[in-house]
Amino acid sequence: MTPIRFSPSSLKEGRWYEYLVRFALGGIATVFTGLISSRYGASVGGLFLGLPAIFCASATLIEKHEIRRKRDAGVAGERRGQMAAAVDSAGAALGALGMLGFAIVFSLAAETSIAVAFVGASLAWLLVSVAAWYVRRKLRSVRRVRTGQKSGSAIPRSR
Repeated sequence: MTPIRFSPSSLKEGRWYEYLVRFALGGIATVFTGLISSRYGASVGGLFLGLPAIFCASATLIEKHEIRRKRDAGVAGERRGQMAAAVDSAGAALGALGMLGFAIVFSLAAETSIAVAFVGASLAWLLVSVAAWYVRRKLRSVRRVRTGQKSGSAIPRSR
């Protein structure tokens, strides 16, 4: 199993205006959520906190970066860009499940102690996100094996 790792080298691929777009969209989404919350109450406004504020911008930027990287290598990279954006969207969905776990634990524990609720909710986010990632990875492995068996492939896959 490949460990989760952080690679700061990908930060060098972005251009300053791309980061500005992400920052602006995140700020706009936060202001929008605040306006909804002040108008309709915290319960309704809280639903919009799960809005992936920069998801659309990052998905398109990831696609552009992959296409540019492939073009620089002399290859058409449209399909690769779409695949990279799809992987990012799957990660966003898994993160949203983690945020759901955070919200549930925090709402249940907030009346006892805010500090305890925050720590517990953070742990719930971590556990749910990692568990979702692990389940997705296992399901993909099972699907690959089944697909390989259905096609009658005689060539075994190495890992």
